Amino acid sequence: MDCSESLRMQATSRRALLLGGASFAAWAYLPKFARAADGRDPRFVTIILRGALDGLATVAPVGDPDYAGLHGAIALRADGPNAALMLDQFFGLHPAMPEFARMYRAKQAAVVHAVATSYRDRSHFDGQDVLESGFPGPGRVQSGWLNRALEALPKGERVTSALAVGPTTPLVLRGAAPTVGWAPSALPQAADDTAMRLLDLYQHRDPTLASALTQGLQLDKQAQGDEMKPKPGGGVAAMRLVARGAAKLMAADDGPRIGALAFEGWDTHANEGGAVGRLAQLLGGLDGALAEFQSGLGARWRDTVIVVATEFGRTARINGTEGTDHGTGTIALLAGGAVNGGRMITDWPGLKPANLYQARDLAPTTDLRAVIKGVLHDQFGLGERVLAETVFPDSAPARPMKGLIT
Repeated sequence: MDCSESLRMQATSRRALLLGGASFAAWAYLPKFARAADGRDPRFVTIILRGALDGLATVAPVGDPDYAGLHGAIALRADGPNAALMLDQFFGLHPAMPEFARMYRAKQAAVVHAVATSYRDRSHFDGQDVLESGFPGPGRVQSGWLNRALEALPKGERVTSALAVGPTTPLVLRGAAPTVGWAPSALPQAADDTAMRLLDLYQHRDPTLASALTQGLQLDKQAQGDEMKPKPGGGVAAMRLVARGAAKLMAADDGPRIGALAFEGWDTHANEGGAVGRLAQLLGGLDGALAEFQSGLGARWRDTVIVVATEFGRTARINGTEGTDHGTGTIALLAGGAVNGGRMITDWPGLKPANLYQARDLAPTTDLRAVIKGVLHDQFGLGERVLAETVFPDSAPARPMKGLIT
């Protein structure tokens, strides 16, 4: 580590301690950007679900004759109590996601089924590295695909920074391009009088740090407000909390246009639950987070795309503890006013034993990189070559999916 890097890290630590939970973001030092000439002001958010989402339980192929037998007690049904929210005659959405169903009916959401990254070995650690780094295999994790996409945008573009939501920057946003960070704080917030005394002290002793404190307090107030104080409820409640704050920041005229956040806890080996239970609670939190983005972005929702992705899927057959083990094929969700929605996008492989991947998993028929490339191409004009060589290295066969954006 060189001297300048050491000094930068020390300064960051001082600021974090001083703010006492108000995450620092150097808003004033980032270049501003103008509106697009065509009136579009695009936003892009990626939500990473860590732990491997059961795509067959989230968007269930209830019309597949082999589905109910494989998923057993946790299989969704097209009718009866807690029935699936039918997206068409074949696929049903988990009943814990009525907001996503509403967006789907409004043609502002879509599902890509039987999707996967290039990774096939079912390790969470390596699978998440591949998902977020964008490299075809694990171990090359110096930067994330979303940071490299930001860096590849034409100079002078309106998108100049990205928002990393959470206590640490997700790998997908790490890299050379500038990012700003925010997370709801679990620490007590300093009283206004205390904050003013600190500001007065540092105005005389360290004007630069005083400016940083001012910016951090303003950012935290903008993102949270009184209704965003930490509340009990764990990770499920936190999904709505972080989405609400992120949406407020991204809705601002001078706010970031690109954001990334990660939700933990999707490893459902035991007691996964069907229409009700553990997975239902998690999906309800995700559904609420998507609704918070729509509400918080306001008029910006029109030009927004959210991509929800996970490192891999889960087994087609439930295990002995009414859960599912690490699998392969799963789903990706798209939401936003810019999505060409109201569609199930899939080359459905079927769930007959001969059609399962390695006789156990939903076989992937769509490369997740093709989905993300299609969104980045249409939202920000990134060319196919830079997507294949820089954003997702060594991915030329995964051509950008067309028609995902209106």
